Amino acid sequence: MERTSSMPILTLAAVLTVLVPAVVAGSELERRFLSAPAQVTEGLEKAGEGYFSPDGRRIAYQGVPRGYPFYQIYVQPFDAAAARPTSAVRVSTGRGRTTCAFFHPDGRRLLFASSHLDPAIDSTEAAARTQAEDDRRSGRRRRYQWDFDPQMELFTANLDGTGITRLTESPGYDAECSYSADGSRILFVSDRDGDPDIYVMDADGRNVRQLTNAPGYDGGPFFSPDGRWIAYRTDRLAKDMLQIHVMRADGSGDVAITSGNGVHWAPYWHPTKPWLIWTGADHSDPTARPNYDLWIASYDANDGFRAGVPLRLTDHEGADVLPSFSPDGTLLMWTASRSADRASQLWVSKLDLEAVGKELK
Repeated sequence: MERTSSMPILTLAAVLTVLVPAVVAGSELERRFLSAPAQVTEGLEKAGEGYFSPDGRRIAYQGVPRGYPFYQIYVQPFDAAAARPTSAVRVSTGRGRTTCAFFHPDGRRLLFASSHLDPAIDSTEAAARTQAEDDRRSGRRRRYQWDFDPQMELFTANLDGTGITRLTESPGYDAECSYSADGSRILFVSDRDGDPDIYVMDADGRNVRQLTNAPGYDGGPFFSPDGRWIAYRTDRLAKDMLQIHVMRADGSGDVAITSGNGVHWAPYWHPTKPWLIWTGADHSDPTARPNYDLWIASYDANDGFRAGVPLRLTDHEGADVLPSFSPDGTLLMWTASRSADRASQLWVSKLDLEAVGKELK
């Protein structure tokens, strides 16, 4: 696939004349805590898992380009005063599966996972295209499933896609990566020991250490802002029934934050408040369609780790998943299917910190 430096530019006039409004009013529940959500990605088949740059002036995310079957990594400008789709630059190579874009704290490089070095990439792409075409002809909509691609490795790159540097070189899946707040450490997930566990390494890829070693999947880890704790998701109690856990930065002191017959994933720390946000859905009724929404809870980490009663922030009929905060904590960005075509895109709202804080007390 030929590499291009950017995707088509969406002008302000184009944004104002599209059939789907850029801003969608929230429900009564959502209006208590959030401003009307504004869509900030467009022009891709779907986009999601977005994170802010340290200065809040860019976002990085994964998106599926038209005509290609796998997610690629993009960076685009962001203006909090006029949140809308803008021109995006592809940072990944344009081939293979990619995921988990995350800015270095200096804001000049991007961390992500990619399988573009797959020696059988031609056949991998061909198989995905064939499946997509078969599904299109039959009208089949497959249940979402993430592939633990054994060709996934971790890389960093400049924000224009140059200077790609490989950090891992181990057989199996290496992905789901993020930096510590000081940029000295990287958390990631690897199945190099047989199943997906959480590892930490120095920012240059050296000094790799395993932090979890329980049967089942452990993934999606993020350091707390002070670097003392790690939030992650795990299905160690029941396969595919993810729950939120928190452990100390050395892997000790593990605490379950959620439980029960539900799926809870994508935890993310608020940068200035003792709050933890995640995606959750009730799976107790096998005849009902689970509704994935955003939940937030306060926590106390002074003597061990204890979380309070979760507060629901969204109740849209579509999926609301993969939340993240702006560096100052005033904006919430997440992946949602709120547009008329129901395609997953990134949306942003201003968070009413006072209203949330009152409910969490």
